[in-house]
Amino acid sequence: MTNFKYPKAEKLKKNAEITLLFEKGKWKTNGSLRIIILKNKPTVPIESTKFAVSVSKKYFKRAVHRNRIKRLLRECYRLNKDLFKEAFGDKTMAMLFWVSPEMPEKFQDVQEQFIKLCQAQKKS
Repeated sequence: MTNFKYPKAEKLKKNAEITLLFEKGKWKTNGSLRIIILKNKPTVPIESTKFAVSVSKKYFKRAVHRNRIKRLLRECYRLNKDLFKEAFGDKTMAMLFWVSPEMPEKFQDVQEQFIKLCQAQKKS
């Protein structure tokens, strides 16, 4: 049975880890989703998968809208965690961004883009 949990241990929160991610991570984009990934390497050891989401205040002034999109992004990760780990590896740090000024219509739209992003990574 697949694990659909998103425990506290998987959340990327430490400022030092986020700084490291932005300094050494690689960017990938698909549609309205953008992700920065840092894989486990001998020079940069990562203990476990860490994941975070972000939505720009530039595009969405109201916190209600930003929070809605963040919930959708976290739900995408939670439901497609196996696909994510298959595409990006087991020990990875990642941050997912919504880079479009348009609010997503449905959860399925966001999920479809997330799956395409993971599949595009798997191919390359």
